[in-house]
Amino acid sequence: MDIPIDIFGKKLKNPLFLPSGIINDIPNHSMAVKAGVGSLVLKSITVDPREGNPIPRIAKYDSGFINSVGLRNPGLTEAKKQIKLFLEKTNTPVIISVFAVKADDFQRLVYEFSELCPLAIELNLSCPNVSDEFGEILANKADSSYKITKLAKKQAKNIPVISKLSPNTDNIGEIAKACEQAGADAVAAINTVSQGMIIDINKKRPVLGNGKGGVSGTGIKPIAVAKVYEIYEAVKIPILGIGGISTWQDAVEMIMAGASLIGIGSAVYEKGWNVYKDILFGIKTYMEKTNISQIKNLIGAAHEK
Repeated sequence: MDIPIDIFGKKLKNPLFLPSGIINDIPNHSMAVKAGVGSLVLKSITVDPREGNPIPRIAKYDSGFINSVGLRNPGLTEAKKQIKLFLEKTNTPVIISVFAVKADDFQRLVYEFSELCPLAIELNLSCPNVSDEFGEILANKADSSYKITKLAKKQAKNIPVISKLSPNTDNIGEIAKACEQAGADAVAAINTVSQGMIIDINKKRPVLGNGKGGVSGTGIKPIAVAKVYEIYEAVKIPILGIGGISTWQDAVEMIMAGASLIGIGSAVYEKGWNVYKDILFGIKTYMEKTNISQIKNLIGAAHEK
């Protein structure tokens, strides 16, 4: 089912996308393509390979999940080969996500991956599951977010850059504005909420191998909606809305808050790959019933006075 939307000068068949981290291995993202996503974001890639955090890395709770994957990925050299092959096999627009803690590494990653001509490159400034190892999350401060975004833009050539932001801050609008001023073509929000823990009361120890992890799933949707709403008030660039969306009503709510594209991630674990088609059908039916001819007319509707 098509609900066309334009972003970065390209027309996508619908506004739903697979967020980064739902699938780990690059070739397996073909499952999202088959599910009918309008676009997808690959797992974040670092310069050097990472094994990730100790297992188990994901745990279910009543309102969602906590995860501490720890950016497990094959590293730049191998990932570039795999992504090149993946891009050659799919017509679905792909966003490449990168993570680093040094400005030089961000620049190198963006430069290397821009050669593959993806739809965009996402700067993961907000992964909560490596903060203990690397220090404060970059997206928690406007100045560091500005710096990395600006440097990345210089290396991206004509490829759009997306700054992915953390919900774990009280000034996300200010940070989004800083990214926009640095040249970001869009912002993505939110990453997982930091940090949660589930304790196995029989074993008397945390369930996750790393102890704590980022919280995702339906329980964080109100936080995601509020953060996207705040960002929309602060910037003019598009917003990729992510966080707890599992129904078409959730998706419409996020669009009305200000999101142009809608990420459906944790819902795949609970509802399967048909969740994309179900949500698209619901949005389409809602638009028809309310005489809305284009999805763009819904974006930011909750801000109208």
